[in-house]
Amino acid sequence: MPTYTKTPEALAKLSPEQFYVTQESGTERPGTGALLHNKQPGIYVDIVSGEPLFASSDKYESGCGWPSFTKPIEPANVSEFKDMSHGMVRIEVRSKHGDSHLGHVFPDGPRDRGGLRYCINSASLRFVHRDDMAAQGYGDYLDQVEDVK
Repeated sequence: MPTYTKTPEALAKLSPEQFYVTQESGTERPGTGALLHNKQPGIYVDIVSGEPLFASSDKYESGCGWPSFTKPIEPANVSEFKDMSHGMVRIEVRSKHGDSHLGHVFPDGPRDRGGLRYCINSASLRFVHRDDMAAQGYGDYLDQVEDVK
């Protein structure tokens, strides 16, 4: 099994926005994320550590302005914490090994798919197309990626 970690080299490759979102718990402006409208089959991994986080088959259009997913592809790679910032109580989502801020999870997702909405910043993710997954070490997840409708 691959080892996923946060390294100084990975942090040095981040854009200012990626650093702000992942390392300073920032949020990209709604509707601006590069992966918001991505409909290609594949997986989404932590931009810092590379750990697998979400599958394209679990992505859906929620209308919130950020990529939304119904569940993590690898639940052990996603940590949840109470976030009481900005005068509200939310559940923050962070990557387990990279400790990157990803976004938040809300209980208003599709009921028929578990009822959760993982609202995730594009800046915290790197997309790996299904055709490249095996070559990049993510072949174990191919059976979890379906064609996106």
